[in-house]
Amino acid sequence: MNTRHLRRVAVAVSAAALLPLALTACSGDSDTSSDAGADKAASSAPAKATESAATMDEPFGPGCASVPKEGAGSFKGMAQDPVATAASNNPALSTLVAAVKQAGLVDTLNSAENITVFAPTNDAFAKIPKADLDKLLANKAELTKVLTAHVVGENLTPKQLEKGSFDTLAKTKLTTAGSGEEYTVNDSSKVVCGNVPTANATVYIVDTVLMPAA
Repeated sequence: MNTRHLRRVAVAVSAAALLPLALTACSGDSDTSSDAGADKAASSAPAKATESAATMDEPFGPGCASVPKEGAGSFKGMAQDPVATAASNNPALSTLVAAVKQAGLVDTLNSAENITVFAPTNDAFAKIPKADLDKLLANKAELTKVLTAHVVGENLTPKQLEKGSFDTLAKTKLTTAGSGEEYTVNDSSKVVCGNVPTANATVYIVDTVLMPAA
């Protein structure tokens, strides 16, 4: 009886000694797994936020596909030059550039700081009957008024365009509406490639010339 009793005591002591070790090992595995999950969640959240912020800062719109991928007319190239010079390197804006030169506004636009230009494409100018466009190009004062009605004296973000009303350099009102990647200017002109950076301006390329009220 004494021998059997001693064996039972020995088994009980051994089990008691091993139990804390087993619990510690389990606890360590659980903590490691929990910490790994927390680290993974923490690292993925900032990455997603950064990706979202980067997307908001980039040019957007269907018309952006026609912008050259490399060279002075690319987004990277345009960002290095002041706005009139940058526009001259974009083939889709050649009519606008010719009009800006005709009005003598190249230096004015290039030397301005933190402005926004709503730049009509060649197709936008083509919507104007040729006789009317020729007449406009021949009248420097009127041409200047039309062109400066496309310029706002502050740097506008896409968020500000959601429901905006802004004073232009022509002292006219310019209104915007929309969200995401779809915006309308003055209820008639659509942004086809927006949030394009230049050295001194943000450019929103539009599909219709903005004619100020008489």
